[in-house]
Amino acid sequence: MPDLSFGSSTLAAVETTLFWSAVTIGCYLLARLVHRRMDAWWTTPLLLAPVAVGAIALSLNARYDSYAASTHWLVLMLGPATVAFAIPIHAQRALIRRYWPVLLVGVVVGSAIAMGTAFLLAALLDLPQSLQLSLMPRSTSTPFAMTVSGDIGGIPDLTAVFVILTGISGAALGDLLMKVMPLRSAVSRGALLGMGAHAAGVARAHRLGGQEGSIAGLVMVLAGLFNVLMAPLVAGLLR
Repeated sequence: MPDLSFGSSTLAAVETTLFWSAVTIGCYLLARLVHRRMDAWWTTPLLLAPVAVGAIALSLNARYDSYAASTHWLVLMLGPATVAFAIPIHAQRALIRRYWPVLLVGVVVGSAIAMGTAFLLAALLDLPQSLQLSLMPRSTSTPFAMTVSGDIGGIPDLTAVFVILTGISGAALGDLLMKVMPLRSAVSRGALLGMGAHAAGVARAHRLGGQEGSIAGLVMVLAGLFNVLMAPLVAGLLR
């Protein structure tokens, strides 16, 4: 009969996983509560939750690799969460059929500019190549960005940080642009937020309306697919 007892190292690993998972989820829920009471770009959970978790980790002298291993299952949940965007997209399929050529052109042009400018600016600053390649897929949702980063020689965990920063700044700038630009249609507002701020933009777009949220979700997914298909080619040409 096999020995079913836990060793001390296994038990410690389980305890560490439970602790950091609880800390991460708890910080996120608290950040959501703060954001609901104080709706501003700097109160978004994408910013507050990582800052809170980082502060706790620093106070406990925790190692990043230990934290990453303990919360890896949360990263895996990003894939199903992205797929869930298909539900509101399907609900607005008539609107999408009407504007799909414009949306497709916008996604291709926006993605190409985002990848190219990120890489070239990093090259002008003489950053290490691994950092340049980590920056290039930053303008799409985390599951796509981390996959692309790993495929082209970047650092996926670092790319995830760039994605978060892009989402926060994109959502903040998106609100500003909608105030100064004549973006009256739901399609234009949703496309702006989905392309410029990916998941953070989709969340912001859903607060504007169902059509804005669906268009933003579609643009985010299409941009992710375009990045997955084209980033290796672009990286090879720019090396």
